[in-house]
Amino acid sequence: MIKRKMSSFTKTIFFLWVLSTKLCDGRIFTFKMHHLFSEPVKNWSNSTGKLSHWPAKGSFEYYAVLAHRDRLLRGRKLSDINATLSFSDGNSTFRISSLGFLHYTTVQLGTPGVKFMVALDTGSDLFWVPCDCTKCAPTEGTTYASDFELSIYDPKGSSTSKRVTCNSSLCAHRNQCLGTFSSCPYIVSYMSAQTSTSGVLLEDVLHLTTEDGHPELVEAYVTFGCGQVQSGSFLDVAAPNGLFGLGMEKIAVPSILSQEGLTANSFSMCFGHDGIGRISFGDKGSPDQEETPFNLNPPHPTYNVTITQIRVGTAIIVGDITALFDSGTSFTYLVDPTYSNLAENFHSQAQDRRRPTDSRIPFEYCYDMSPEANATLIPSMSLKMKGGSDFPVYDPIIVISTQSKLVYCLAVIRSTELNIIGQNLMTGYRVIFDRERFVLGWTKYDCYDVEETNTSEVESYAVSTPPPVSAGIHNYSTPESTSKDIRNTDSGSCVPLRTCHLHISLPAFFGVVSIHMHMAYMA
Repeated sequence: MIKRKMSSFTKTIFFLWVLSTKLCDGRIFTFKMHHLFSEPVKNWSNSTGKLSHWPAKGSFEYYAVLAHRDRLLRGRKLSDINATLSFSDGNSTFRISSLGFLHYTTVQLGTPGVKFMVALDTGSDLFWVPCDCTKCAPTEGTTYASDFELSIYDPKGSSTSKRVTCNSSLCAHRNQCLGTFSSCPYIVSYMSAQTSTSGVLLEDVLHLTTEDGHPELVEAYVTFGCGQVQSGSFLDVAAPNGLFGLGMEKIAVPSILSQEGLTANSFSMCFGHDGIGRISFGDKGSPDQEETPFNLNPPHPTYNVTITQIRVGTAIIVGDITALFDSGTSFTYLVDPTYSNLAENFHSQAQDRRRPTDSRIPFEYCYDMSPEANATLIPSMSLKMKGGSDFPVYDPIIVISTQSKLVYCLAVIRSTELNIIGQNLMTGYRVIFDRERFVLGWTKYDCYDVEETNTSEVESYAVSTPPPVSAGIHNYSTPESTSKDIRNTDSGSCVPLRTCHLHISLPAFFGVVSIHMHMAYMA
């Protein structure tokens, strides 16, 4: 494992001179240690011509040379724990309609590095990829396989791959182990149409890079799932190339990066209106951000917060509710009576004709959009969080293109389990998941304010992101059909012509209940 070491500002680098002393029946070896820039080493270097220039001790150059040596030895700027990290291919994320309407990014794993396009999920913990497959999603011969390059991890093909044995603190299924030093098995059931992944835990290098003016590659050893058997939605188009859990458990990658001293124990995700986003590990936000504390449940910590008030148009709904902020959920779920109060207040202020309820779609409150539709005619929404901070909602609706007209729906779904704030309500924000201070932070943000690190991929995936419609209303329709989703996720996307594939997943504490629908166009 990569361990964080003291920088050269607090430690020294020594040359060792070996002296031997003969004592009776053996020898004792002693070592004289000399600093890299000490007089003995300087004299030796001058005699051999190894180093012609010696910086003055205590000078800026002196410490710069030592810091540079640290970077060479350790592979990153160890002296700055506040530095942020992103994946080696860049920090861009992409909401892909044809793959469940989730945010994806490209990660590089192993030596040599192999790329995987993984779904990002703050509602689960394990990072897993298809590996040594007995039953995995096909990598060719399907619609999604023709659009994206998919990989399968081969432990034998990576020189840095290691088994995680049953005596590891990260092995949660020791009762299924054959012995202390046998490979640690894992299984995660998502309760979404019998969706699960199982296999063994492995350890390998995750390739990252620093996010500063002088990017440096970082090789971090992480524990992940070698997904040998997938079931349910994972065999179709839900995260066919892996899932990147961003939860609070020790096995989650943000936890590992913090534990190894590579970043602060915090990360951010930005959700753009056009489907382009960002992710940065170690990002602790900014002094001017709004924030609210997490409600911690020690056995199973999650990004759960308290909402004290919801404003819909001119109506105020008062009453504390707790909700999970989940990047892996496309829409927002509320239990009654909060759901009914919000929906009825939205409807009472909507100025367009409501459509009859259609059992084939999950949204109860849908309206015909008038030709002169304007965002100001749609009731606004805002959340007030514990502590008093406001969270204005920029995208409370979803716009569906039909054969003859546009239809918009309140993108909030009735839940029977728990309240979840999905990524639709996070749109327009950089959201900080600060696990050091145990707070959720947010700032209104244009995700393009972050330096572009992977423009080629942005261009190649842009076709899958929904274009905006006029008057500031964002259209979630795309020219591709969509289906499937995953744990703690729900997704939906409608094509602008005749059909709309929806897959709505209702999250629970240990998984999701899933509903599949194929909706013909609404006349």
